[in-house]
Amino acid sequence: MQRSTRQRIAIAGAFASTHRPLSPQEVLEVAGKAIPALGIATVYRHLRDMTESGELQAVHLPGLNPMYELATHEHHHHFQCSSCQRVFDIHECPGELSGLAPRGFSVHSHALTLYGECSDCRSLARKAKAKAAEAPPKPRKG
Repeated sequence: MQRSTRQRIAIAGAFASTHRPLSPQEVLEVAGKAIPALGIATVYRHLRDMTESGELQAVHLPGLNPMYELATHEHHHHFQCSSCQRVFDIHECPGELSGLAPRGFSVHSHALTLYGECSDCRSLARKAKAKAAEAPPKPRKG
């Protein structure tokens, strides 16, 4: 069992407060609010230790460096926002997908990632669109 240090508690708190997979940089940003002197090397060291001890698990998505989430999660899938790149949990599974495998293949597990825009980014886009519609037209040069 690892020692409970202020840094480790702040890092665990980052996952508990966000309820989603986090990149090391996101962990630094969230945990750094509690411990401003927290450094990225300390975050990486604790992520490694917490993964090895089974507290965290790595989340591997195509084109991204590993992210991390609490290991208490049951089988689930992920949603990645194409605008802000944040990753969120999807707590439902479409079920047995082995019928999609090519003939003769044996499926051992599956992972599914949905891509789109999160509610925060959609809201920002709507606000920006509304603000642009309210703005008077710019005068033409020439």
